[in-house]
Amino acid sequence: MKFSGTNVLVTGSSRGIGAQIAKTLGGFGLKVWINYRSGAKEADAVKDEIQAAGGSAAVIGFDVSDEAAFIDALKLIKESDGGLSYLVNNAGITNDKLALRMKTDDFMSVINANLTSCFIGCREAMKIMRKNKFGSVVNISSIIGETGNAGQTNYAASKGGVIAMTKSFALEAATSSIRYNSLTPGFISTEMTEVLSEEIKDSINAKIPMNRMGQAREVAEATAFLLSDYSSYITGETLKVNGGMNMA
Repeated sequence: MKFSGTNVLVTGSSRGIGAQIAKTLGGFGLKVWINYRSGAKEADAVKDEIQAAGGSAAVIGFDVSDEAAFIDALKLIKESDGGLSYLVNNAGITNDKLALRMKTDDFMSVINANLTSCFIGCREAMKIMRKNKFGSVVNISSIIGETGNAGQTNYAASKGGVIAMTKSFALEAATSSIRYNSLTPGFISTEMTEVLSEEIKDSINAKIPMNRMGQAREVAEATAFLLSDYSSYITGETLKVNGGMNMA
């Protein structure tokens, strides 16, 4: 893929899908800023892997739900690299409970970590990118933001909000040649799914038209496409990476 930009911040990229996104983008020649909240050792390992493959990477630790910390981090990146070309808002949490048992704090903790943090990143990135009239942002949502799910009212609300918010940012930023898109993974094979029994995995796969879970690599490559010059006329869209689930 072709990238006219030079650097990218990937939030929540010390492990899982975020780590694979970081490694994939590093392989395309971008300098990758690897964000973590608590996994410093894991973030360093991702950086080492990118550098061992000939890429460029740096580690930057901060909590994405801390507005001041997020702003300071982007300021540091701008001072170091002279700007910011790309942003992937990937960091997020879950706090699952049935709605009747969910306290407001349970709801807002997920909203703040998944949606408010994404807003902060999108807003602050636009401030930097509009000076160069260039930039691309991908917000990692979820199929749950499209379908809902029992026990995940807070998560569904946060991820559904990401989809709608992305469209609004896309409309506001289009005249500055800054693109905003979202991506909704379905069931993806990660460390969390590896511990599931084969019976549970089979029941999940039975719901997926392609009859398998996705790989983190497939989410990462779709993210790279949305950031790259190959999607230069695409903005405000939601790319479903779910093996055929939720085709509507």
